[in-house]
Parts: sequence; C-alpha cells; structure tokens
Amino acid sequence: MQQPSRTHAMTTIALVGAGGKMGYRLAGKLKESRFTTRYVEVSEAGRERLKTGLGIDCSSVEEAVAGAEVVVLAVPDTAIGKVAADIEPSLRPGTLIVVLDAAAPFAGHLPNRPDLTYFVTHPCHPPIFNDETDIEAKRDFFGGVAAKQHIVSSLMQGPEEHYALGEEVAQIIWAPVMRSHRISVEQMALLEPGLSETVCASLLDVMREAMDEVVRRGVPREAARDFLLGHMNVLGAVIFEETPGVFSDACNKAIEFGKPMLMRDDWKRVFEPQELAASIRRIT
Repeated sequence: MQQPSRTHAMTTIALVGAGGKMGYRLAGKLKESRFTTRYVEVSEAGRERLKTGLGIDCSSVEEAVAGAEVVVLAVPDTAIGKVAADIEPSLRPGTLIVVLDAAAPFAGHLPNRPDLTYFVTHPCHPPIFNDETDIEAKRDFFGGVAAKQHIVSSLMQGPEEHYALGEEVAQIIWAPVMRSHRISVEQMALLEPGLSETVCASLLDVMREAMDEVVRRGVPREAARDFLLGHMNVLGAVIFEETPGVFSDACNKAIEFGKPMLMRDDWKRVFEPQELAASIRRIT
C-alpha cells in the first residue's frame, strides 16, 4: 500500500508569537487550514486578542512545540535568536522551523542543529501593477488579507522533501498567492534588506523629501502629491516594462544629469556581502 506523503499526512504546527501583528494574521490563516495548529503568545493583550478576535485559546510554548512537525516563528528579527534557543531543546529531530525573514538566519542566529530543517519565507507584497478591482484588495497594501501577492522561499537546511511542506505552509500564511519563487537565503538577503529597504525605501524616502521641498518652495501640497504619484505610476510602468514606451529627450536628459547628483558612483556596493552583513547586524 502506498504511504501518504508528509505533505498530506496529519501535521501539527506550533505558531510562536501568535498574538502579535504578524502572528495574528497567520493565526487566522492557519485556523482555516488542514493543519492542527497550537498557538503560543506570551503577552496577556495578545492572548485576549486571539480569544476575542478568532476564538483561539493559547498553549504554553512547551505544550505547543512538543511533538510538533512544524514550528513557525512569528516574532521580531531581534527576538528570533533568543526564542529559537529557548525552544531548541524541546524540538525533536526533523522538526521544520519556518522563519518569516532572512535576516536572522543569514546572521547565524538559528541554533546549530543539523537535524532540524530551516525554511525561510517572505512575501513580495502586492505589486504596484495589479488587476485588483475589489476595494478591500486594492487597499490591502501589505498583502495576506485580500490582495494577491507573490512570495519567495528558501530551504536553508534539511532534506529536500521538506521543501514541499514548507511551501504549503507559506502558501497558506501568505494567501492569496500568485507566483511562489524558490531562492537561497543569500539571495533573499540581497532582496531584503538590500534591494527593498536599503535601495528602494531609501530612494522613496528621498522622493518624499523632494516633494516636501517643492511644497516648501510654494507648490500646493495636494498638487505636488498628485503630480508625483501620477508620474511614479507612468515612469515606473515604462522603466519596469509593464508597458512599452520610451521617455522624451527631455526626460532622458534629466535622468542623465540627475543620477550623478543623487547617487554615489559606488552605490552598488550596498549589495556586497560585507555590506549586507553589516546591515543585517544592525537590525538583528
């Protein structure tokens, strides 16, 4: 007789940090899944939120992780190392640990236990260019509620067959999901903090400062905001090839002379391994 695969056998998940901002979202998703889920939350406010909002009762961390096949760590990056170290003695060999960000794993904050599986997953968040028409989905900027999003995942260590189970959990907690990309933890660190935070968030912050500057120089705030966000839409659609198109000669000249004024010649060193490691040390 053919044995059921692990992905379709009864699976117990321990969700640690279930009452936090991220954990609460995940708790609602896992409650509706095929998995048997145990919920752990240390704060009284978080436990009350789970009880009143989702009808969920919490377990002690010892009760939750005992015998669990999967443990999801929905705790801040700065707490991953301590929480993982605290529960590690209670984890049996073969347990799949799901971490929601690459920072702590990249920095080496997970226990040195070759018999554990480490699966890292993170949402891409709903894309700027999308086909959402429902207002709830259009306003779900973070994702994981109503808007569709892509995700990235990595099997950092552990047997290859554990990837399917980890990806199934990821597809549930980040639902609704479009594309699911498999990459390495090192590549995930290039994407965040490298690409999304160090580069994208910094440049967006500069753009906000630029908008405030033209407002200070006399442009009405509403006009400046409307003008900037509209141009971000059309310029972004062309630059990221969402639509075919070319810029005017004037726009190309503005880019040619603007970039050297705004960017250092060596700005791409933010993706060098030592720079990424330093950035991650600062947030973990």
